[in-house]
Amino acid sequence: MPYLPILAPIVLGVVVLVLTVLRVVRSLRRFRAASTLVGDRVGDRVGLLRARSAALAVAVAARRPDHARKGKPRVPSVDRGRQEDNGA
Repeated sequence: MPYLPILAPIVLGVVVLVLTVLRVVRSLRRFRAASTLVGDRVGDRVGLLRARSAALAVAVAARRPDHARKGKPRVPSVDRGRQEDNGA
């Protein structure tokens, strides 16, 4: 049985390798779950920040006096038939 002293370290090495791989896979699963949670929360906060800045822009525009506005906004699809748009 001269192969037994060589076979024992190989089997031990395979067992250690399997245990290490299992541990790394568990850690990667936890990391992925945590990174997904962080990404979702950051996305939610960015969305709230964009909504707040849009609401602030609307509020500031509503507080401007009428004489400070440069006129009605032009909508090409609505204003197409008017003389102003034809350059005359």
